[in-house]
Amino acid sequence: MTYDFVAIGDITTDAFIKLKDAEELMDHGVRELCVRFGDKVPYEDVTEIRAVGNAANAAVAAHRVGLNSALVAWVGDDEHGKETLETLRAQGVADEFMTTDAGKHTNYHYVLMYGPERTILIKHEHFDCHLPNFAEAPKYLYFSSIAENSEPFHHEVAAYCATHPETKLVFQPGTFQIKLGAEELKDIYAVTHIFFCNKEEAQTILKTTETDVKKLMESLRALGPKIVVVTDGPKGSNILDDTGAWHIPMYPDPAPPVSRTGAGDATASTTVSYIIKGMPAKDALLRGIINAASVVQKVGAQTGLLTDTEIEAWYAKRPADFDATPLV
Repeated sequence: MTYDFVAIGDITTDAFIKLKDAEELMDHGVRELCVRFGDKVPYEDVTEIRAVGNAANAAVAAHRVGLNSALVAWVGDDEHGKETLETLRAQGVADEFMTTDAGKHTNYHYVLMYGPERTILIKHEHFDCHLPNFAEAPKYLYFSSIAENSEPFHHEVAAYCATHPETKLVFQPGTFQIKLGAEELKDIYAVTHIFFCNKEEAQTILKTTETDVKKLMESLRALGPKIVVVTDGPKGSNILDDTGAWHIPMYPDPAPPVSRTGAGDATASTTVSYIIKGMPAKDALLRGIINAASVVQKVGAQTGLLTDTEIEAWYAKRPADFDATPLV
């Protein structure tokens, strides 16, 4: 079959550990999570969320809004790997492009929760990453966070998209890909159709101190992407395409956020999904922001993901100022 949406990237189990005896400091110019060194630190509870990660979250979001989605990712031949595949299938995501590597450990991350914010302890297993042999070219490839040994794989993805123009590439870079910058991944940027990052990530990628978000989006678009989205935390999100530059505020939280994990994934993947369904980009981004507002109400990046019917119900009761306005 031809898949509407094939996500590519690492997959993991997240263990959410809710801390009760910690504090937030700004002593060194950045926000820091502090606990007593050498002590026994109590926690309230721990919740395991399987089959998550930027790409997995995106594939689940796409399926929830009615697209045929699949995932390209790698797991080890351990119990976590088996549980990951079972969970993925239960979420409605096709696993025919998943690879189980003998002797490898499936990624397992620890998420330290303090209030609605989180600090994630990560360790990426190094897998031998290659694209599968697609019987039919996917409509969209959604490429996101992957381990640090995977730079050659990025060039493989770029080459595939260059020779398969019927497949559009979405790039939502993770930490390693952002650190590489635009020059090392120029072939990826050149074939990217839709690009997502936040404002600070844009500055890192472009190696600039520029603060004007419209100029940042214009510089990113000059690298190749046709549609650029740059989020800016509580200030909202911004999008640039052929129709111009637009700003959209945050959707008001229906209740205090529980966990912000997965909000960016929900925004990006839902936006792409609605573009695939034929919606103009700025209107699609409105739906992405709504899905993110739902996600932060739950623990886990996928628990609060909405269906397309639910998203439209939220949209119908939107505040009057929740709309796209021209960015000047």
